[in-house]
Amino acid sequence: MLDVEAVRKDFPILQRKVHGKPLVYFDNAATTQKPRQVIQALVDYYENYNANIHRGLHKLAEEATEAYEASRAKVARFIKAPEPRSVVFTRNTTEALNLVAYAWGHANLGPGDEIVLSVMEHHSNLVPWQLIAQEKGATIRYLDIDEDGRLRRDQIERVIGPKTKAVSIVHASNVLGINPVTEIAEVAHRHGAIMVVDAAQSVPNMPIDVTELGADFVAFSGHKMAGPTGIGVLWGKPEHLEAMGPFLGGGEMISRVTLEGATWNDIPWKFEAGTPNIADGIALGAAVDYLEGIGMENVRAHERSLVAYALERLADIAEVKVYGPDDPEERVGVVAFNYGDIHPHDLGQVLDTYGIAIRAGHHCAQPLMRRLDCVATARASFYLYNTKAEIDVFIEALQAAGRYFKAPSTMVTQ
Repeated sequence: MLDVEAVRKDFPILQRKVHGKPLVYFDNAATTQKPRQVIQALVDYYENYNANIHRGLHKLAEEATEAYEASRAKVARFIKAPEPRSVVFTRNTTEALNLVAYAWGHANLGPGDEIVLSVMEHHSNLVPWQLIAQEKGATIRYLDIDEDGRLRRDQIERVIGPKTKAVSIVHASNVLGINPVTEIAEVAHRHGAIMVVDAAQSVPNMPIDVTELGADFVAFSGHKMAGPTGIGVLWGKPEHLEAMGPFLGGGEMISRVTLEGATWNDIPWKFEAGTPNIADGIALGAAVDYLEGIGMENVRAHERSLVAYALERLADIAEVKVYGPDDPEERVGVVAFNYGDIHPHDLGQVLDTYGIAIRAGHHCAQPLMRRLDCVATARASFYLYNTKAEIDVFIEALQAAGRYFKAPSTMVTQ
């Protein structure tokens, strides 16, 4: 069981006030806050062993290289990857997905081939595939959602077929719920297609085993799992990574260079051109240590409890429409909603005056907003340091915002 009050003491930013109110941070699907242990890992690197990796023969370079590669091993352990060399460090989920679409797509896609996505994909899992499909003459097909915001399972066998070469699906939507990626992967593999999983919203919030997912590639970001920004991960089956050409050229990704050409380094370094984000890569390992110390089963159970409570409290406000499944078991810590005809941006600004940070907008999922027949939503997203008491504060502020917009001449009371 998670000791929330103990956890909160690890996050210095939670002590601050916003507009004179205690900060209630409910924008975790965008980025999470960082514990002292992660912040200290960054400080330690820059204060004690700042050096480039895989190049120098001096003590600092050896220490930096050792810490960076130890972090890779921690990430592999965290997602139950069989070996660290299958973990490629990228800048973020977006770069990881672009790497697959470009490097794998160039070698394996052609005219008439099909790529299967869903209408709930984040732009980062739409645009890279659109670009490679246009370039290679491939076609994109989409899985739809039902009226409850669940992926339509009845379409899986109809949309994925003999022409499908790649299926790329978000594991947990940043607006709706969790998708059955293992089931989809089984169908994809039966037709000889690869399965790519956008796990940006699932790896930070639940235990993940990449082998059990049935994925060929899994992409996620460090900053959504208590780690720093600017560091992400692409996990891939070694046989795919070894068969793919490089994504970017230069630096540590080469084995030998002549004036006539070059050969490539072993994986994962073949995909890590130039000096990498060393400090943040090391600090990502500290984030893994932190989450493992708490236990991902505990993180999952805590978020499920918060979502259940938020859904229960929101149901008391008649004009609130929540998107996605009613069952908290089918969600991570994300609740997207609209409140009558109040624009989400206006709602977000009013909640900010109460010290409450939520997200308002299209959440980088414009096609999904059109499918939901709305221009935008408000979104409260929870993490391991949030509490039910904060949800009570959020609900009271929401009700005050409702009163304010129904009576424009009345100032918001706090």
